[in-house]
This record gives sequence, C-alpha cells and structure tokens, in this order.
Amino acid sequence: MFPELGHYALVLALVVALVQAGLPLAGAQRGESAWMAVAGPAALAQFGLIGFAFATLIQAAIVSDFSVLNVVQNSHSTKPLLYKIAGVWGNHEGSMVLWVTILAGFGAAVAVFGRSLPLPLKARVLAVQAMIGVGFLLFILATSDPFARVDPPPLDGDDLNPLLQDPGLALHPPFLYLGYVGFSMAFSFAIAALIEGRVDPAWARWVRPWTLAAWTCLTLGVALGSWWAYYTLGWGGWWFWDPVENASLMPWLAGTALLHSAIVVEKRDALKSWTLLLAILTFSLSLIGTFLVRSGVLSSVHAFAVDPARGVFILGLLTVTIGGSLLLYGLRAPALKAGGLFAPISREGALVLNNLLLATATATVLMGTLYPLFLDVLGAGKVSVGAPFFNATFVPLMIPLVTAMVVGPFLSWKRADWAGVLGRLAVVGALATLAVLVACWQSGGGPVMALVGVALAAWAFFGAWLEWAERIALFRAPLRVSLRRAAGLPAAAWGMTLAHAGLGLAIAGMTGSSFWVSERIQVIHPGDTVEIADYHLSFQGVEPVVGPNYDAQRATFVVTQDGRKVGLLAPERRHYTVTGMPLSHAAIRTTGTADLYLALGDEDGTGGWTLRLYHHPLVPWLWLGCGVMVFGGLVSLGDRRLRIGAPSKRRRRPTVPLVPALASSDDSR
Repeated sequence: MFPELGHYALVLALVVALVQAGLPLAGAQRGESAWMAVAGPAALAQFGLIGFAFATLIQAAIVSDFSVLNVVQNSHSTKPLLYKIAGVWGNHEGSMVLWVTILAGFGAAVAVFGRSLPLPLKARVLAVQAMIGVGFLLFILATSDPFARVDPPPLDGDDLNPLLQDPGLALHPPFLYLGYVGFSMAFSFAIAALIEGRVDPAWARWVRPWTLAAWTCLTLGVALGSWWAYYTLGWGGWWFWDPVENASLMPWLAGTALLHSAIVVEKRDALKSWTLLLAILTFSLSLIGTFLVRSGVLSSVHAFAVDPARGVFILGLLTVTIGGSLLLYGLRAPALKAGGLFAPISREGALVLNNLLLATATATVLMGTLYPLFLDVLGAGKVSVGAPFFNATFVPLMIPLVTAMVVGPFLSWKRADWAGVLGRLAVVGALATLAVLVACWQSGGGPVMALVGVALAAWAFFGAWLEWAERIALFRAPLRVSLRRAAGLPAAAWGMTLAHAGLGLAIAGMTGSSFWVSERIQVIHPGDTVEIADYHLSFQGVEPVVGPNYDAQRATFVVTQDGRKVGLLAPERRHYTVTGMPLSHAAIRTTGTADLYLALGDEDGTGGWTLRLYHHPLVPWLWLGCGVMVFGGLVSLGDRRLRIGAPSKRRRRPTVPLVPALASSDDSR
C-alpha cells in the first residue's frame, strides 16, 4: 500500500508543480498579487508530497519489502541498516527521487526564508524552479518508476553493489546532489531576473547565500567521493580524471566563478550580464553531469547502467532547459544596464581574471570529457582522454589562478596601488620561498612541478592569513584591539580566509601525494618483511573473518619504524556472498603528514598474497584542506548580511520640498 501512496504523491506533486510553474508567473506578468501568492504554498505542498514519496521508498528498503522491484535489485535482508537506506539513492530510480526531493526542498526554503524578496521576483523564481521540477517528475513517472512492483516477490534481494557499501559513499551522493541541485536556485534567480529585466546589488545579495550553500555542499560531496575512491578502490589514488568525476568538477569550477562574480555585482553593480550567464552555465553543467551518468554513454564505476532510452529523455530535457535559457539570455541580457567602471588593477580586475581562468579551466575539462564521445558518435573511432591531457592543460591554469586569488583581496575596489600591494605581499613570498627550500631539503631537490605546487600551497595558505592579519591590524595595534577587531569581522570575511587557506592545504596534499608517493607491488608470504619509506612491515599471516553479508580474509602486519613498533595494519580481501563480488578493503595508518597504505590482493595458490603498498606524503592535508574549505563556506553562510536584501538606491529628496504633494509622493517610493 505504501509504495502506491508514494507513487500517487509523485503524481500529485507533478500537478502542483504545473500550477506553481504557471499561475505565479502569469500573476507576476499581470500584476496579480493573489496569483503570485500561490507560489509559496505550492512550493511547500510540492516539497511535502515529494518528501512523502521519498520516505515511503526508504521505508520499503528498511523493512526489506521485496515486492518493490527497486528494493529487490538494490537490497538484501542481511545488509546493514545504513546501506539499506543508502541503497535507496545507490541506483538510478531512487537517486532521481532524492534529486527532486532536494529540488523541491530548495524551493520550499525560498518560500519560507525569502520573505524579504519582492513578491514578483519571488513568484518568478519559484515558478522557474517548478518548471525544472516538472521536467524531472515527468522523467521519473514516464521512464524511472521507483515503486514498480514485482509479482511474485522473491524471498530475498540481489544486494547492493559492494563498492557502494561504504560510509563515505553513503554520504557522497546526497551532498553531491545538494550541490548540483542547489545551483538550480541561482539558475532560477537568473531566469527570473532576465524575465523581469533587472539585475542590481540586491539581486546579487539574494543569490549569494544559495550559491554559497550549493558550493559548500558540492565541495563536501566531491571530497567524500575522492576519499571513498582513495581508501575503497584499493589503487591508492584519489582522482583519476574519470568522466563522471569530471562531471562533478565542472559545476564546482563554474560555481566558484559565480560566487566571486556575484560579489562584484553586489559591491560594484558590475558584471551583471556575465554573472547571469555563469548562473545559467553552472546549473547547465550540473544537468550535463546528470546526462553523462544516466544516459548509458559512459562506462564508469560511478555511472548508473540504465537503458539509453532514458538518456534520450534527459537529452531532450537538457535541450529545452539549456537551449531555452540561453535563448532568453541572448534576447534579454543586452538590454541590461551596464554597471560601474573599474581599472584593470583593482579588486574587480582580479575577480574578472579569476572568472576568466575558472571559465577556461571548466571549458578545458568539458572538452576533454566530451571529445571522445563526439568522436564515437561520428564514427571517427574511439580515443581515450586521460590524466596526461588534463595535467598538461588544466594544471597550468591553476598557477595564475592561485596567484591572483591571493593578490585580489589586497587590492582596493575600483583602482589599486600595485606597488603597495606587492610590498605587503613580500612576507608571503618569503614564506613561500622558505617552504620550497624545506621541500628541496626533504625531497632531494625536485621534481620542478612539485616545488611549484609547494610554492602555490604556501602562497595560498600564508596569503589568506596575512590578509586576515591586516584586517585586524595584527602586530600594528595592541593585542586587545586586534582581538576586538577579529571578533567584529563579518562571518563572510572569516569564511573567505578559511576557504582560501583550506585550498592551500589541499594543494599541498595534492602535490605531495602526486609527486613524492612511494609504491611497492609484490607477492608476500607469512613471515616476510617488506620495506617502504622508513617503515618495515612484517607479515604475520591471514585469518578468515565473517561480516554481516560478506566473508573475508584479514591479513595482519606489524609496522616498525627505526626498530620501534608503531602499530598494526589489517587489510582485508572481502567476498560478498550474494553478488559474489570480491573487494579489497585497504588499511591506512596516518601520521597527519603522510599515509601508509596497504591493500591486499589475491592469493597466488602457494600461500603468498599480492600486496599493494603505498606511502603518500602530505595526503592527509588534502582531506584537511577540503574540510577547512567546507567549514569556511558554512561560516560565510552565517553572515547576517546574506539574510537581508542589499539596500536599494533611492534618489535624494530636496531639503525643502517645493510642492507638498510631490514630497508626499517621494516619501512613498
């Protein structure tokens, strides 16, 4: 009964979304307040209905209702509860219900927290959001029914892919979707502004918190996915330039550019048209990622193996959404009033450079991801575009980007003193040089790109904190004054410092784990000892263990360093009993500055076991840096200025009104 109620709720949600998409939009056009007022309650009703449908799907998974085909294909009675729940979005149909639940949730949040929005703008934003919901609800109901029944029901299910039975991947999709779908709010605000024909600092102030929330969630989602790949897949890496990994990176890059561009609109009333285009493109890239994952055109551990006919539906949805929005942009954007002027050497200029580099990096990743697909479609053969291409094209763009990221906050708005800024940054340059010298001493002098990475990491980290120190007059004023100024800093200023410093830590982690990793792959027998870096690992043997839905062979290694025992590592080779799929479960020892990584392979038939052993310098800083960036985003969201609209400009009234009626009229504006 509950699955039928869930399906019926989705149908009702589609009807509500159609009303929400049409009536408020017409009301905004005609100036009918009653019609516009429908948008808020409709958004809440739509969220309630879709949320109920999602809850019924979770309930079916928890109780192992094997009369529901989705539960049969993605669950098993012996599976742990966490993975029963995670299995709801570990498949195509369930993940689409999660998608529309989040989409409706953002619309409901605007309805609840958008009280300061002008009614016409709010009505248009919620109407556009509902249009997106209509498309995805139609897609679910027409091609991806999550509540389809199976008769007769089997005694048990097929289990979830063992690769997905992991805490990191249980959390990875929800946060990734919060980022993907969160950018729909910026998209809806952009389309509403184009329809209305007005973009001003108040509009940017309203857009920024939604963009920031989406960016924060997407950052966490991408980081969780990399962390999962690092310790679950057993190959010791955290990024492979997989097309589906790229699908999450592209909207992150575009969203970062959008976040910075919106600041220029808010502070200087400039870059309006460009910011609207970025809002459209960022969500469009999220939709392209959806198409790549679900169309069947990619073979990836991350992709859903689905009927390509569903890809045709998504392709049509992409064509309507992206094509329609770009057409509207082409028609309405040229009519927008240009904003303030600024010199090339200014904070605006640095943010423009930031945007150009991020846009170029996004285009580079997009080209490398789609080029093999285009060749395949045209029958021109199959090619593989992998890490060498992206390392040669993407990485060089990051060098000027990170450099400008540090310089920008030191520049003043409109026009800046270049010589003065360089003088203030001398201490950051000195610290970056010192970091490179330390890296040379530790590594023996190279390679060159590793030293460049260390310099960039130190430049970003120390530059962020120097800008913070200048804000609070650290060492230039009494300590109590500096502390008082620090306490009075806006949350957005703290968030920017944390995010930029976190990126510096992440760059250090990427550099160390990419250039200075040590690797050994060999067959080892009980009693053997293997060495890596300055560690000795003594293989004690293998013992069988039984998990909730798998059997495993667990190896034990005693780890010593300089003749002193520092710990035990116990990697496992698991065999999932239902799917029959083997999976390596790595063991990792971290010191905070490096990881010792072990993955157990297959037995060779003579009592020996294949062992993959890695030493990853600085890789913990990658996860720490991502966490600091996410924390910075959360701190910025606490800025009270993002919860109120920017003050609108008003004409100054005459000191002594010549006509009383005119004065009264002016008061009312």
